[in-house]
Amino acid sequence: MSVWQAIILGLVQGLTEFLPVSSSGHLVLLQRLFGIDGGLFLPIILHLGTLVAVCVVFFKDILGLFKKPFKNFGFLVLASVPAAVVGLLLDDLIEDAIFGGKYFALFLAAFFLVTAGVLFATEKFAKKREGVLPLNLKVTLSMGFAQAVAILPGISRSGSTICAGTFAGGKREEIAKFSFLMSLPVILGSFVIELFKGLKDGEIQSAFSSGGASFGISVAVGFIVAAVSGLFAIKLMLKLIQKANYKWFSLYLGVLSVTCIILQFTYFA
Repeated sequence: MSVWQAIILGLVQGLTEFLPVSSSGHLVLLQRLFGIDGGLFLPIILHLGTLVAVCVVFFKDILGLFKKPFKNFGFLVLASVPAAVVGLLLDDLIEDAIFGGKYFALFLAAFFLVTAGVLFATEKFAKKREGVLPLNLKVTLSMGFAQAVAILPGISRSGSTICAGTFAGGKREEIAKFSFLMSLPVILGSFVIELFKGLKDGEIQSAFSSGGASFGISVAVGFIVAAVSGLFAIKLMLKLIQKANYKWFSLYLGVLSVTCIILQFTYFA
């Protein structure tokens, strides 16, 4: 992996992690286009970059999780359970059987379309009804199950959780902040698991031994770019949520889905 590829991957990761277009789907597609076979370790490193962005923007909210009566902390734990269970049970199936297979671009196209449809429906719903519920069990569990579904590349994590919270009647600003906070345990947990698997299988050692110092530099650059671009994306998304303006993201995902289908039968054939 070259430095310029790392910059592109980091930029795409940072922007798409918090915009409702699926960062994992974009990374899977770009890695295949670039011919980078880094498994899930590289995407997780880039996700750690966006984790830094969350910690910077929501530093006070993170500290608030550990203050009595710990209600939001409890909600965060509950909302993280579905994704943790699904990730542990289906991670290898998703990585190998679906997106490691020959027709991975068709799966991406289908899941991008699902996200587009959910965003379009949420915009129509949100503009007709203003959310009034504070964070509660109904809202947070809805967002938690949505995050579990978003383990599939092409299904946006931020988009799914925010849409689920909106349909559950939550206040837009609160569900947006909670959605970003929900990324913390998921990204950290995924990093630990992938680090363990990568070291156990020798994948990480192999990547660094074959790529040498240049690979390490590329990974570090990607991490930094993801963090910086993630800051921009968070602030942009917080503004967009107030207007419930998702139609352009739906259109983008529709075009991207068609692009994936074309690539499947041409470039990846």
